[in-house]
Amino acid sequence: MLLLARKTRRGLLERFGFYRSEAVPQGGWPRVWLHGASAGDLQALSPMIARFRERFPDARILLTTMTDTGRAMAEQRFSAQVDGVLYAPWDLPGATRRAMRALRPDLLVLEYAEIWPNLIHAARAAGARVVLTNGRFSPDRLRGYRTLFAVFGNPLSELDLLLMREDDEAERALSLGAPLDRVWVTGNTKFDGLAVPGPSPEDEALRTALGLPQDALVLMGGSTHEGEEEILLSVWQRLRDAHPGLRLVLAPRYVDRAARVQSLAQARGVEAGRRTGGPAGAPVMVLDTIGELARAYRLATVVFVGGSFTHRGGQNILEPAAQGRPVFFGPRMDNFRDSVQVLLGRGGIQVADAEQLYRVLSELLGRPDVLANLGSLAAQSVRQVSGASQRNVDLVARLLLGAGARTVPRRAGSAG
Repeated sequence: MLLLARKTRRGLLERFGFYRSEAVPQGGWPRVWLHGASAGDLQALSPMIARFRERFPDARILLTTMTDTGRAMAEQRFSAQVDGVLYAPWDLPGATRRAMRALRPDLLVLEYAEIWPNLIHAARAAGARVVLTNGRFSPDRLRGYRTLFAVFGNPLSELDLLLMREDDEAERALSLGAPLDRVWVTGNTKFDGLAVPGPSPEDEALRTALGLPQDALVLMGGSTHEGEEEILLSVWQRLRDAHPGLRLVLAPRYVDRAARVQSLAQARGVEAGRRTGGPAGAPVMVLDTIGELARAYRLATVVFVGGSFTHRGGQNILEPAAQGRPVFFGPRMDNFRDSVQVLLGRGGIQVADAEQLYRVLSELLGRPDVLANLGSLAAQSVRQVSGASQRNVDLVARLLLGAGARTVPRRAGSAG
């Protein structure tokens, strides 16, 4: 079953800790290994790359991920900024030891709740520092963590720094046994990677590929999951009674679902196309590429972000907000509570169900001035929560350079 898992069946040698020597960066200091399980996790970590480069010009930076989508995205977006993109080893004793011998990191940076005991232990045994960034421990899983730690030992004691997103997350880390002097609250680096570039030729190329007129009203569903496309199609069809020119762009969270999403629209008797295969200009278009989501958000009038009507617990609502777009999302945002706090009432609108989504959109689509104000509020809200990447790198630099005992307050508002 392990070998046949859909998202992890490629790169088997690397997943077992065997890396080609030519794929491993040589020389330099420090050798920084940044690990994000998925494409979204790597995107959240990515603002730290430039901060590391500024602080350590001779650093060798390696990105690893667990998914094929994550690797493809990293190679496309970050290969010019880093020294290598690889699959991470599975958390098996032999695989992690082999990985450490091959990659020889001075620093291993994990993210969110990526607490892999064998990987952490192997890194420490190899002399690397280990840091958790954007730390998150779900309150629903605390009992499970305690049980596992009681049986297998507590890997939090082997972490050099736990850089948490919020005070509540820090308290949960401490309750799980993290050493007090290693826990800091620095914020979330994903807020730093949302800068809005100016209009570009690529924007217009995407507009052309999707067949969107310059003045079109566009409802976009971003990072949608199974079941949510049907909701958006139904809402869109009802909205077209009052707004016949309204376009719908659907960007499924997993691009391998694109053909299925296109078929859902066609089954309703609606012409639907795909970014890569047309027909361009169909009233419903499916974005089936990796790396164009933020650009597509800039072409939208209003955005609904998926994963929020399902058990997935939400997706990134800040990315469209940073593009100055009003953002709708459903009630199930458990994995993005910090983002909800940033946006709710400030350009972000949470709806309970499909009917409420329809009613609010029906009102707002006829009020472009209100939509513009909501978009401006959303972008401003994102700008106000930046800086975690710099705080994290400042603390890591002190760790690597051996600055004195960590006895300053845990909230790193101005670390360095």
